[in-house]
Amino acid sequence: MPIKNALLVDDSKVARFALSKLLESRDMEVNMASSAEEALDFLKNNGRPDVIFMDHLMPGMNGVEATKAIKGNPDTAGIPIIMCTSKKSSDFTDEARNFGIYSILTKPPQTDRLELALQELANDVEHGTLPEPPAEVESAEVEPKSEINLNGHAGADVVPLTSDLIEQISRSAVKTHINNRLHELLSDLFDEQYDHLKRALDDSRSKQEAELEERLNTLTAMVDERTRNLRDDVAAEVNINLGRELSALKKELSKTAGFTPDHLAELKDHITNVQTIDTEFWQTLQSEAIQQAHEISRETAEDIAQRTIDLYASQQRSANSRMYTLGLAVSLGIFSVGIAWLSGLFGV
Repeated sequence: MPIKNALLVDDSKVARFALSKLLESRDMEVNMASSAEEALDFLKNNGRPDVIFMDHLMPGMNGVEATKAIKGNPDTAGIPIIMCTSKKSSDFTDEARNFGIYSILTKPPQTDRLELALQELANDVEHGTLPEPPAEVESAEVEPKSEINLNGHAGADVVPLTSDLIEQISRSAVKTHINNRLHELLSDLFDEQYDHLKRALDDSRSKQEAELEERLNTLTAMVDERTRNLRDDVAAEVNINLGRELSALKKELSKTAGFTPDHLAELKDHITNVQTIDTEFWQTLQSEAIQQAHEISRETAEDIAQRTIDLYASQQRSANSRMYTLGLAVSLGIFSVGIAWLSGLFGV
């Protein structure tokens, strides 16, 4: 099963930011807590993460105490915890594993070490080889090993309170207090430096963007100005060339424009030839039409005369010669009239 979400517990904003960026680059969902108490409250009210990255030294409840509290709760005991610390001794690693720490990640975290730790965790989760949580986890608060009566005397099984022991306890308490206070101061210093650096970077980025925009505007204006000048020069050059071409064309047209006397004489001869050809053609056509009209008239007259003769012969065979002469004259008269009419029609 892949590791998809993590809870990051660290009181330093810088440390949280650095580690969260490494985890988010692996497409992991990251939730963050600035203290052990906040982490315990998150686990109580939210879903269970796949892994917890726990800082070692924190003000209030430190990472070891928080781990014991998490492992002591059956609901959260199975969550693997990777402790982030600057301690690199094998003794600390063995001790950490005894109270339920899965792995140690030295600070500041390196990409390759983080990748290796997550791969090992993913393999153990997939094959079910995660180490079992410790059967009994010590309380987060250290129980006193000796009891002192009011008179300063130890009981039968109580270690006597000597001056060396008091000094040792005092030094340990002072050292713990100093370490916690120093850690708080360093965390505050880192956070302040981080905020200051972030503001400086934001200001620098804003200034760079403004300067870049100003330079781009200046460059754009310069390009527009030079382009405008270039367009004007090109337009002027084109106009000059077009003027030269038009002037040359005008001169050429002026030389060849209109009809010369030779052209007019040639055109006149051509028109005369066409008229002559048309006249001759018309006369030929007219003669042929008259001839055809004569033939048609002759054939028509002959047909009429033949029919008249046949009619006359069939109906009046007994008529006298005067009627025969009259019919023949009528036929000949009609023939003559037809010839005259056709001659008048064609103007001959």
